[in-house]
Amino acid sequence: MAGFWGKRKREAEAQTAQDADLARRAEQALVAVDERLRTTSDELAFATAELGDSLTADLRAATDSVRTHLREAFSLHQLNHDEIPDTAEELRTRNARIVQLCEWAEDLLDEKLSVLAESISRVRRAPEIVAQVRKDAVTLAERLPQTRDTITRLSARYAESAIHQIAASADEAEQLLTFASHGADVSERRRAARQNEEANLALETATEAVRRAVVILDAVEDFEIEALRAESTLAEVIADSRGDIVAARTAPQVPAVTSAVSALEKALASLSPAGAKNDPFAELSTLRAANTALDEAIATARHREQNPLPSLAQVQHATDDADRQLGVARGLIAGHRGWIGADARTRLAEAERLRVDLPSLLPAEETREQALSTARRVAQLASEALQLAQRDIDSSRPNQGPDQWGGGGWGGGRRGGGGGDIVSGVLGGLVIGSILDGIFD
Repeated sequence: MAGFWGKRKREAEAQTAQDADLARRAEQALVAVDERLRTTSDELAFATAELGDSLTADLRAATDSVRTHLREAFSLHQLNHDEIPDTAEELRTRNARIVQLCEWAEDLLDEKLSVLAESISRVRRAPEIVAQVRKDAVTLAERLPQTRDTITRLSARYAESAIHQIAASADEAEQLLTFASHGADVSERRRAARQNEEANLALETATEAVRRAVVILDAVEDFEIEALRAESTLAEVIADSRGDIVAARTAPQVPAVTSAVSALEKALASLSPAGAKNDPFAELSTLRAANTALDEAIATARHREQNPLPSLAQVQHATDDADRQLGVARGLIAGHRGWIGADARTRLAEAERLRVDLPSLLPAEETREQALSTARRVAQLASEALQLAQRDIDSSRPNQGPDQWGGGGWGGGRRGGGGGDIVSGVLGGLVIGSILDGIFD
């Protein structure tokens, strides 16, 4: 017994020590966050003077939110030290809430200050960034004559439809560089007038203008490389297409293959003659599409040659057989609902679900094979449902002689003889139906 009380005493002492540590952490966190809020408010004032109100709005909102929640923390702390005695649980709950609020405040201020630090760094580096913008603008301007020569050379080689995306690239880049230089000037003037918010906006737009100019000038050089690659690929596709037309002569001469060959020959004939301006991208796209269509048509024709398409009569016969078997299984299960288990009902439900999809599969040649296999699957599921239903009926009947079912009304001395004869006849009819189905196959 002494051991039990000793354990309880040690646990109480440990809890008391934890509560004291939590109270100490709550007081320290309150002091730290209060000081952090004061220093952050000072930093916000300096940042607002440097950046303006819009760039410091997030930090201002964060400090207001922290100040609001700190009021709650100080109120809890005051309750812990007023003249009204509190339980240990109440003190523990309040101190835990104080620590939670202080940790949240620290995290929020850290996040917003880190974002603001990047903006401040950018602003303080503004002279350096302005100088870099002007330097980049001069360097890019030196590329303009070369870009114009490249566009002129490409215009002489390719059709207008091919180069329309780069035809005005040099002029667009020149306008962007002029705008970037003007933005740098505006940024400097605004900063000298202590209009830092407008100065930052002008500097950002100038930097973005330089970036877009670089993309436009690089796109002209990339276009020339891509055009040469497209011409090389086009030559390979032309050779492959001519070979496919020859190979198509040995393929089954069905309308789809004949039409695809005609379309590919037309695409080859529409290619620009040697020495003329062409659009290699458009020609490659058209020829590749026609080539792919011929490959697919030949593959489909050869598959159909090896796997003949079932006739509509064959599919209709399979559907009629499935309907017969569904009707028999549905009638038997509906007449013995209390005796039929889940297996039979599940197969019947799946068969009926598949039967609903059959009409949409029948008309199109592409889905006729699927229609035939679906009809056969419906018949198989219905047959399985019938057999499982008969098994459930047989297992549910009492095995106590013929009198159990009211004398000879169920077939005299055989247990369930009448019902068994009926289902046997049904199953026999289904077997005959399957044989006839095989004849039509």
